[in-house]
Amino acid sequence: QVQLVESGGGLVQPGGSLRLSCAASGFAFNMFVMSWYRQAPGKERELVAAMTSTGSRINYADSVKGRFTISRDNAKKTVYLQMNSLKPEDAAIYYCNTNPPWVVFGRNYWGQGTQVTVSS
Repeated sequence: QVQLVESGGGLVQPGGSLRLSCAASGFAFNMFVMSWYRQAPGKERELVAAMTSTGSRINYADSVKGRFTISRDNAKKTVYLQMNSLKPEDAAIYYCNTNPPWVVFGRNYWGQGTQVTVSS
């Protein structure tokens, strides 16, 4: 079955950096658009970055442009998110998923996510 396992989150000071990883399994990773999403407390989940299967097209939310970089390794079935110049408003649980999100029994499947906290 599909599994998405995010890692790399943690506590970082404003201006700091983190690199998130997401290991995928159970589907043909190299054929899907992969994305990073985030959800802050009390807010809707939002799309942060997306990358096509070959990397030919990449999109970012306006709030992270110039600071975050999405990448992927199809051989390792892993997608990454390099986050630089982090701001307190970047604090959230970060999830990776296909785009649109993978559906299991009629509901979007999400991994456990990885917590990013930005605080001094």
